[in-house]
Amino acid sequence: MMMTMEGVSVKLPSYSFLIIRSPARCVTRNFRPFSISASTLKEGHPAAPSAPPASLSLGHLTRPDFPILHQEVNGSRLVYLDNAATSQKPTAVIGALQNYYESYNSNVHRGIHYLSARATEEYELARKKVSNFINASDSREIVFTRNATEAINLVAYTWGLQNIKPDDEILLTVAEHHSAIVPWQLVAQKTGAVLKFVELNGDEVPDVDNLKDMLSRKTKLVVVHHVSNVLGSVLPIKDIVLCAHDVGAKVLVDACQSVPHMVVDVQDLNADFLVASSHKMCGPTGVGFLISCVLNVLPLFLGGGEMISDVFLDHSTYAEPPSRFEAGTPAIGEAIGLGVAIDYLSGLGMQKIHDYEIFLAKYLYDSLSSVPNIHIYGPAPSNHVTRAAHCSFNVDNIHPTDLATYLDQQHGVAIRSGHHCAQPLHRHLGVSASARASLHFYNTVEDIDDFIQALNDTVSFFNSFK
Repeated sequence: MMMTMEGVSVKLPSYSFLIIRSPARCVTRNFRPFSISASTLKEGHPAAPSAPPASLSLGHLTRPDFPILHQEVNGSRLVYLDNAATSQKPTAVIGALQNYYESYNSNVHRGIHYLSARATEEYELARKKVSNFINASDSREIVFTRNATEAINLVAYTWGLQNIKPDDEILLTVAEHHSAIVPWQLVAQKTGAVLKFVELNGDEVPDVDNLKDMLSRKTKLVVVHHVSNVLGSVLPIKDIVLCAHDVGAKVLVDACQSVPHMVVDVQDLNADFLVASSHKMCGPTGVGFLISCVLNVLPLFLGGGEMISDVFLDHSTYAEPPSRFEAGTPAIGEAIGLGVAIDYLSGLGMQKIHDYEIFLAKYLYDSLSSVPNIHIYGPAPSNHVTRAAHCSFNVDNIHPTDLATYLDQQHGVAIRSGHHCAQPLHRHLGVSASARASLHFYNTVEDIDDFIQALNDTVSFFNSFK
């Protein structure tokens, strides 16, 4: 079956699953269990270190745990570089979901029989795992939601509608995800509040100095990402929180792109609200979480079972947090799977993951920089600038969707194209869309090398029509 996109005739993808022992496109390299030699990098490559740290073999050590990576797509070895959209799941997480449904599937908090008691125990244990993972002071500060988007909406429709008044200011950056913008647009429409946006500095990073200057006693809330899903920039959240609190403002942090990739200590950051999503941290889809130390003062969000204490015909009384904000049957298996994903990440060590990904980030950025007529958005990595392991980019006169389509169908390379739920940012950058390659700890130098080779071939293909 054929379809036409951007004037290029392409075929719809077909997939076959098999275990790849020695990918044909990769140069064979030898690896020791906890080291990778500089010889594994292409000779003369700008990112080739003279003495890489021991953790750089993490991608090769963990790939066997991710069965989805060992397949061919459109006749080529799958190179999965769309981790900022969603991460892959290790066999431990897949097995935990299967075990729940096969062995103790039951509703939580509502039964005295064995299955319900076990399901409740595992579900609440997952909450404690989340709490420990991000160093919350109490697991009762963790509310399970469907995703980070719902977590932000929970804050908007509870704290926001209760506390934000006409002419109050909500401060955001132009680089926020749509899920961190739209709920506050709705709150502003309902309350008469004013949204203000921090623009980028010369390094294409939200201007933190400008953010601080924009703070005033009118500022009631600062909504800010920890790591940009487009720019790869990392913001100084602790510093931002301190300045916001000085003027009496609350801070909500979108940590979807940081919690899976680095050590995040919510007590150290001291934000009033922080949200993250399971599916970006090797857990199942359908569950995310909100962490807040002010849950006790928030009004109700949704009504129904589980969030109540007693129900009468004329009124109801309500449970204590976090149950107060978890109306109805939750995503039980998914929350348990998230707990197992946290076990997996913790077993590897978040600092080890972060160190390895910092190396991959520089290797990816430097490799992409060698592609002719490319524009990479966000800061260049350096000794003073830490960049996350993803790059959004455009190549002159080639639509990013054409790039992504050809990479997938001709080379089995999975990247994302579009606005990445950040249309205001793309407009600020002067483009409507970009391509994005994003890595996780199970990616390798070979993945990047194969991607760059495929990208150069893709660019050459489209340039041949000029």
